[in-house]
Amino acid sequence: MSTPYAIADIAALVGEPTRAAILLALLGGGPLPAGALAVEANLSAAATSLHLSKLTRGGLLSVEQEGRRRYYRLANDEVAHALEALGVIATAHRPPTRALSPDRAAFRAARTCYDHLAGSLSVALTQRLERDEMVRATDPRAYEVTEDGARWFAKEMGIEVAALAQGGRLLARRCIDGTERRPHLGGAVGAAMLERMLTLRWVAKISGSRALRTTLRGQEALGRLVGSA
Repeated sequence: MSTPYAIADIAALVGEPTRAAILLALLGGGPLPAGALAVEANLSAAATSLHLSKLTRGGLLSVEQEGRRRYYRLANDEVAHALEALGVIATAHRPPTRALSPDRAAFRAARTCYDHLAGSLSVALTQRLERDEMVRATDPRAYEVTEDGARWFAKEMGIEVAALAQGGRLLARRCIDGTERRPHLGGAVGAAMLERMLTLRWVAKISGSRALRTTLRGQEALGRLVGSA
């Protein structure tokens, strides 16, 4: 690091527009090769390699070698959380705009945020969990899952909270949603929820986008979960 303030070094890495494009492309959670990231950032292969090297050395990306190709991903969920939080700050004072395009509306409704669900659907589900005291905020960045909540996750989602708690990851993160500016559920429980929704085909990924499509089956199931008292 080049300055006595580590936050300034990280800000410099994130603040360069093409590096920001690379980071946002990886916010969907999946690994991407350098070639795909070059397209996202509109850069040459050589320039992309330079930026990827800086982001990796700065601790924002991790890289895996598969044969002759290198695949990059965000280093961890802390990086993803920080990017989502910066999105909240970046849009906080923007004036209202005209009606959202279909693509933007889909992105705002449901999308991946690293490995968990974000968007208005995720916020609505989290509000329901809070209202029914299945999760309870313990500080600005974390929830605790109550006993009722653990039973609910097991019954409704097939998720064993006790098993997730044995891992080293924060169990239930309180993320401020980048478009809704209200909390959604991240952490190990949030990741397990998204994985389960994809397995049950309640939501489906949209090629080339972080947006998710809610299936007819998902509309019924999620509508019940979000709307039930």
